[in-house]
Amino acid sequence: MTSVVDAVQKMKEKFNPSAAAGLDLVFGFNVTDEDKQYALIVKDGTCELQEGENADANCTLVMDSETLKGIVSGETDGMQAFMGGKLRVEGDMMLSMKLSELFPA
Repeated sequence: MTSVVDAVQKMKEKFNPSAAAGLDLVFGFNVTDEDKQYALIVKDGTCELQEGENADANCTLVMDSETLKGIVSGETDGMQAFMGGKLRVEGDMMLSMKLSELFPA
């Protein structure tokens, strides 16, 4: 995976619409070493990617680009990244657990 944009786009491709039925959530991604922010807007079985910060994010994941690429590719376990301090969650931490259902490996 070459860039953060590719990683976030790849995540969108893995989206499971049936897991998102009835949901209305915004997941923010803050990529610290590239100073980039993205939002995945999950609403009623759809997923939209947005560049930039979204003030309505229910949960924001803060990490560097290598951690993001590793999690999306499956080389890095999100929980291990969190426990190891490579991933920080701001906002509703329980929502971050939904990501594995919404974007299965």
